[in-house]
Amino acid sequence: MADALRLSALHKATKMNMNSPAPSPESRVPSPINTLLICGGGGSEHEVSLRSADFIERQLGHAEGIALVRVEMDGNGRLTDRHGRVRQLAQDRMLRGENGEAWEVHYVIPAIHGYPGETGDLQSQLELFGIPYYGCGPEASKICFNKVTTKLWLSALGIDNTPYQFLCSKEAEDVGKAGMALQEWGQVFIKASNQGSSVGCYKVGSAEALEEALEQAFALSPYVLVEKCLKVRELEVAAYPYDGELVITPPGEVCAPTDTFYSYEEKYSEGSRAVTHVEAQGLSDAQLGWIHEAARRAFIGLQLKDLSRIDFFLTDDGEIYLNEVNTFPGMTSISMFPKMMENAGHDFRHYMTNLIRAAVK
Repeated sequence: MADALRLSALHKATKMNMNSPAPSPESRVPSPINTLLICGGGGSEHEVSLRSADFIERQLGHAEGIALVRVEMDGNGRLTDRHGRVRQLAQDRMLRGENGEAWEVHYVIPAIHGYPGETGDLQSQLELFGIPYYGCGPEASKICFNKVTTKLWLSALGIDNTPYQFLCSKEAEDVGKAGMALQEWGQVFIKASNQGSSVGCYKVGSAEALEEALEQAFALSPYVLVEKCLKVRELEVAAYPYDGELVITPPGEVCAPTDTFYSYEEKYSEGSRAVTHVEAQGLSDAQLGWIHEAARRAFIGLQLKDLSRIDFFLTDDGEIYLNEVNTFPGMTSISMFPKMMENAGHDFRHYMTNLIRAAVK
């Protein structure tokens, strides 16, 4: 990984105008670095996005050399500050207010789960404006947010994932495919393809429930996934760069109550009955090695950047499937990504400030 990073840096250097004088180290990084924290989004995960932003703000609020401003985005893309005043991020990289005040933005943290933060839309706008930002790029975000394209890419990368059927309509032929899958597998998950964090995910064991679940899933997404329901252990790793090296943490484990699955409510509700273990126990060296290699291959192959949480299923038969790639995982008080980073001995503030400084050079 270090060699790859060095080669990448060399490639970028060769693209610079070699006749231009090199800027001094002091001129490369503004002081302070004006960092815009955008949260909310107005979608189904708006409130969770605010809680993730709370965590980031606590970590960076007093970080040396970082000036942090937080704005909340509504469902129409409008930004407001803490006092409800409208702000607008312009193409000249200035955050402007209604009274003409302006603040130059050097870096953006798009702390929005779901649309438009995990879908690549916000990242595309930031790239048009030429503003560096935290997290994965537009293409990687788009691929990983769509559960169907994620599976296609994982298969292309040689990474096993759960058996599934892909539906693109509610026509009889597609509904028939779902019915045949239910008959063959006994129980299935119906998942709206273009939703995140277990939104639009339904566990189905009967033909009657299947019809209702398909209606609900298609109301949320034009594509629907029918996935084989497996009895599994749910394992998660955090993947991120730290001091120039790609880190894949040991897998943690999520234990959902026996009468449900790791639903949106169990994932984010303060009353969640799910139990999390920051480091899973009882895994063999071979299993740990497979998970590490699959996560590394996914991070590099999907061209992820800055962070991801990569989720796996371990079946009773010992099979391991990569279930999901989260390009902006939750950072609430019960979220696994910051817990696994801390367990790996890494400091979140150090990690973030290094990424910010490197991006704005």
